[in-house]
Amino acid sequence: MSATIEIKYYNSFWLKKMATIVAVSDVEPNSSPPVPNTAPTVGNQTAGNNTLSIVNADADSVGVGQIVSYTLSGTLYTFTIIKKDAGGTNTVLTLSLPLTTTVVVGTVLTFGKIINNAWLPSRYATTVDRDWYIEEARIRGGYDNTSVDFGVKAYIVDDSPNREKLISTLIYSGVFNSKTGVNNTNQFSVADDITRTVDPAQGSIQKLYAEDTNLIIFQELKVSRALIDKDAVYSAEGQPMTTSGAQVIGQIQSYAGNYGIGSHPESFAVYGYRKYFTDNYQNVVLRLSQDGITEISAYGMLDYFRDQLSNPSLVDGYVYGMWDMHNKQYVVSIQPTSGENVTLSFDEESNGWTSFFSYIPNFGISLRNNFYTINEGKIWKHYINSVPKATFYNTFYKSNVTLVFNPNVSVSKSFLTINYEGTQNWGLTSFYTETDNSAIVQQYFFPSTLSGLEDQLFQNKFKKKENKYFANILNISAVQRGEVEWGQSISGIKGFYSTATFTTDNATVDANLNEKAELYAVSAEYVESSY
Repeated sequence: MSATIEIKYYNSFWLKKMATIVAVSDVEPNSSPPVPNTAPTVGNQTAGNNTLSIVNADADSVGVGQIVSYTLSGTLYTFTIIKKDAGGTNTVLTLSLPLTTTVVVGTVLTFGKIINNAWLPSRYATTVDRDWYIEEARIRGGYDNTSVDFGVKAYIVDDSPNREKLISTLIYSGVFNSKTGVNNTNQFSVADDITRTVDPAQGSIQKLYAEDTNLIIFQELKVSRALIDKDAVYSAEGQPMTTSGAQVIGQIQSYAGNYGIGSHPESFAVYGYRKYFTDNYQNVVLRLSQDGITEISAYGMLDYFRDQLSNPSLVDGYVYGMWDMHNKQYVVSIQPTSGENVTLSFDEESNGWTSFFSYIPNFGISLRNNFYTINEGKIWKHYINSVPKATFYNTFYKSNVTLVFNPNVSVSKSFLTINYEGTQNWGLTSFYTETDNSAIVQQYFFPSTLSGLEDQLFQNKFKKKENKYFANILNISAVQRGEVEWGQSISGIKGFYSTATFTTDNATVDANLNEKAELYAVSAEYVESSY
């Protein structure tokens, strides 16, 4: 920090040059390479004396108005330096308050920031001639020549100079014109009407997004739009009639629906005229487009998002929203401070939530048809053919699909077989009903020898027939009361509905990185149980 005092004396300017005041740093100044600064310690001090003699202190690193503190007998003492004498390795400091206790020699001092500039003049009690300069006020120094003044200085008295936090108010600065070189972005004139306020009852403004000639305003509980650089006159029916350019931020209109962006503006993502975001107050995921606000979390995921977004630990957590340009999907990652972190995607073509992902990003962006995510300070590119499938952040994951079979609702059934259409690298890792469990079914393996063909007949693996993979369901459940015990070779599991999970470890995909693991259709053969 440096300062200059200007005094106008007759026709001359007297300039008092004040030396630079800096705080104690963590390294010795002017050292190459930098070395740690030695902690200053107390040399001597007596009770009732408001001065301290310190050693191992860089004289240029101790400033007037700076905080100095130390701990004595478990008590923290803090003072402000009002004067500094001597220099070098031993410096005498005059503190803001007298010390009433003798400080032990060797006590370590801690120096903080300069917080009080009122004591700066005492730093220069001893006037040094070279600190003063004279600047002639008259042009060329001639008698009665034109005199130069200080110039116009801005001055205003604010009756309430305290800071105000207007959470629902917009403010704009002066204009910026790169062609003419005009840059008034740092000017906020109180003489002009440069503020616009939205309904404070709808919470604070969390995000702004400019689209064409509209400014979209996202509050905690409401989403609104305002015209930019023009204002509109509306008819009694609410239709715009004329526009004028007298307003920087025009009339504000709210979108239909009691939705906002909650407390997570980082969930915002945009593609074209579609804006995606979450409202953790309403526990929903929303899409704002030309047809208004749509609750896309209601597309089969209403209960799920209600539970995820209502998590109390999400208050201090994050909900990252990203647009995947490669797959044309809205990706949202819900990351509470405690509990499970999840990442899933919404697809416009399917008009539903298509997949969960194993990766947990810190954020994500799309650029030139590529999708990137950020994790632990590193940026990762997705959908690269040179990397094995289902590999995120150098970690390999298995892919799985879970399906529910519930034909003939309210009818008790026995599920006998299961089959699927797709690539051969899928295995059945879980198949169960509300009462029974099935043995796992390993993925199909093409037998290349006669012994391999014989072994396959007695192994619980998928068999291939007419480009379709099928397997029998083996019941491994414990025998319940009233049932006949047939052992684990019994076929089929009984229940009203069943849940199946297919998993691929991508073992065959890794051999050819361009190959995909695909699952087209899954079905199960069942018979109705006798009542």
